[in-house]
Amino acid sequence: MREYPVRSGCGLSGRPEPALADPMLTFGSLVVSPVRIIGVSTFGDSPDAEPGPESTTRGPEPAPHPTQAAGGAPGAAPDAALPGARLSHRWAVVLVFGSSAAVLVVEIVALRLLAPHLGLTLETSTLVIGIALSAIALGSWAGGRVADAVDPRRLIGPALGVSGAVVAFTPASLRFVADTAPGLLLPAASLTILIPGSLLSAVTPMVTKLRLHSLQQTGTVVGQLSGASTLGAILGTVLTGFVLISRLPVSVILVSLGALLVAASLPLAWATRSVRGTAALALAVGGGGLAVVAAPGGCDAETKYHCVKVVAATDGSGGRTLVLDSLRHSYVDLDDPTYLEFEYVRAIAAVIDTSYPEDDAIRAYHLGGGGLTIPRYLAATRPGTESLVSEIDAGVVEIDRDRLDLDAAPGVHVRVEDGRLGLRRLADDSRDLIVGDAFGGVSVPWHLTTREALTDVSRVLADDGVYVANLIDYGSLDFARAEVATLSEVFDNVLLAGEPADVGLDPDRDPDGGNLIAIASDRALDPDAIAKALETRETGWRVATTTTVESWVDGAQVLTDDFAPVDQLLQSYRSTSH
Repeated sequence: MREYPVRSGCGLSGRPEPALADPMLTFGSLVVSPVRIIGVSTFGDSPDAEPGPESTTRGPEPAPHPTQAAGGAPGAAPDAALPGARLSHRWAVVLVFGSSAAVLVVEIVALRLLAPHLGLTLETSTLVIGIALSAIALGSWAGGRVADAVDPRRLIGPALGVSGAVVAFTPASLRFVADTAPGLLLPAASLTILIPGSLLSAVTPMVTKLRLHSLQQTGTVVGQLSGASTLGAILGTVLTGFVLISRLPVSVILVSLGALLVAASLPLAWATRSVRGTAALALAVGGGGLAVVAAPGGCDAETKYHCVKVVAATDGSGGRTLVLDSLRHSYVDLDDPTYLEFEYVRAIAAVIDTSYPEDDAIRAYHLGGGGLTIPRYLAATRPGTESLVSEIDAGVVEIDRDRLDLDAAPGVHVRVEDGRLGLRRLADDSRDLIVGDAFGGVSVPWHLTTREALTDVSRVLADDGVYVANLIDYGSLDFARAEVATLSEVFDNVLLAGEPADVGLDPDRDPDGGNLIAIASDRALDPDAIAKALETRETGWRVATTTTVESWVDGAQVLTDDFAPVDQLLQSYRSTSH
């Protein structure tokens, strides 16, 4: 292929540089007919002007006078001109804006994708954010270096296309690794964020190189493209957090984003005559979509917060297990709401039954809903009971109505809201019972654990009201000890129910962890009655009295809104089993 010289430029040293081969001609007839998208010139000699017939061949142009700058001021240093074709302003903004938005979509959706396996904890969020920022830094640095060594026009399309293929395969690959080799989940997750994040972040310096026509335009070009990149990141964040995750499964979001990225690479592939590679990437996106169907770990529904499954009992009864992410959260018997499958739920029922006269209706408030097992139990055993539930996940509430027959439970009212905000809406002394069951074994809403939150619980409870909280912790039980210590700061009487070794009543065994029930009130509690009820319900649990609880807490830290390192204190089942 013939190469035509272009005008000599001058480097930053001010010395004339030799003529360079015009890389534009490597795009075939692109000099004559630049690629156009919706009427906008992508590559061409000028971002704003149509090339005339005379641009078919281009001979050497005279270099500017060494004493004349681009602005015409004599005596100034000449600009370093970028040889070859330029990128139109509008197309440059679209590329930078879109690639930055895609990086943030991948980052936020990755958090949701990993939550069923690692929990939505501070550590998980920090890890994903750190990997994404590393990808942005690596892509920006490497993209700038490569753009100075290789014609950027040949790189932008592949960067978009390869990113799209990796993004499309992310849901299937992570779920497969989580199911078959959990120990490799973190490295696999890191790669699925690093690879597309770096490639997409490299687009901005490449586009900037194509838009820099003179040193006098550096501030304007870099400022405009940096602003476009930031706006794209903002849109990606807002769109994903407020719209996409609430309406679409994460697998659909990522496969669709992958397809969009590959589609965006098509015009650039046509320009560089590398359509074959793009076709292969398109096939990869299709393969990623098919792999999602075959990959393990699918959901009946994906909500804003959870991967939800409803598993029917195998014995043909009306039993249904609600699985949120990887945890069996609730068991509901549609035929008999008084049947309580899980030990900790039977323990909560034992506390309620011994705290209030039999069959008396009570005013109950529930922090966290899930399958609403306890509200259903109260409706069946205490007719006239009013149960108000704060459940943050609207998708779970929808599952309750559609598949767990929520509307059949009288007196149960559910508000889709954060529990802490729901507490604030309640009047003083307005509830006889508050049940806290918003804690999980992988992550905990820390703002419900603090002294300030529990003070609000105390405010809402009547003088003889009782707070019953389900706690989940493993290992040394540091979180459970801290939460019980915090309860002791707010309430006059605190009891703890659980396996004997876990509540300090079996000194010959180390604690295993799991579910524990904290019982708190300003009135006197009856540990003997509770212990008898636990025995009747065949839990195998025992009750630690106030004196034992004080020893068991052993100076644990009180949690406050100002300092509540719950994620650091909590040990999940996975961390102990590994």
